[in-house]
Amino acid sequence: MTDASPVIEIRNLHKAFGALEVLKGVDISARRGDVVSLIGSSGSGKSTLLRCANLLEDSQQGEILFKGEPVKWRGTGAHRHPADAKQVLRIRTNLSMVFQQFNLWAHMTILQNVMEAPMTVLGRERAEVEKAARGYLEKVGIGDKADAWPAQLSGGQQQRAAIARALCMEPEALLFDEPTSALDPELEQEVVKVIKDLASEGRTMLIVTHDMRMAADLSDHVVFLHQGLVEEEGAPDELFGAPKTERLRGFLSSTMPG
Repeated sequence: MTDASPVIEIRNLHKAFGALEVLKGVDISARRGDVVSLIGSSGSGKSTLLRCANLLEDSQQGEILFKGEPVKWRGTGAHRHPADAKQVLRIRTNLSMVFQQFNLWAHMTILQNVMEAPMTVLGRERAEVEKAARGYLEKVGIGDKADAWPAQLSGGQQQRAAIARALCMEPEALLFDEPTSALDPELEQEVVKVIKDLASEGRTMLIVTHDMRMAADLSDHVVFLHQGLVEEEGAPDELFGAPKTERLRGFLSSTMPG
């Protein structure tokens, strides 16, 4: 933690899908160098919160600020949408998201997957991007897979390629949406190692995870969501060692047996 100003800040965020209210007024922030983990039961709003932060979903109420700059909106409620397409693009390119299901393009090699967005979205030179992409593939431990196709890689290797792709955008923060939940346990650990290495470098990260051990080991701050609200939050040793609410105690007893 090196900077007191938030890279991303969310205030009183509300999000509904039709009549289903998923987020009911959530506040969350991540300062530069912070690793913030979002935990909670399925349906608690964790992934929706991440998608709203990255403007992949429109929220109906509340503020989203990127480095102190508020997202501009037009309309209200269900008709609220971002008002400035250039602002949305700038924020999205600075908040690189890693999804549960990798989302690699099957018709491109791993290297091409990593290079595509910096070239097409940021307009960077091919030679510069290729050098960076190969460096990031080495960083996540699959430098030898640059010319392979996604289908030739294990799930863990594909997820590491997706992390390299996110890094190649040189983002201000990384957003991870259940990055290990689609993986077998042995493949999960190779991805966890990469995320731990990134955390040790002081990268700003928001992580939605079902892996309580990873959340406890990596996080500066943990947020427990329950039915669309922040039920409890704090340092990992407090939340995992001495949970204050009955709901968090029940959740941890079901996810961390013994």
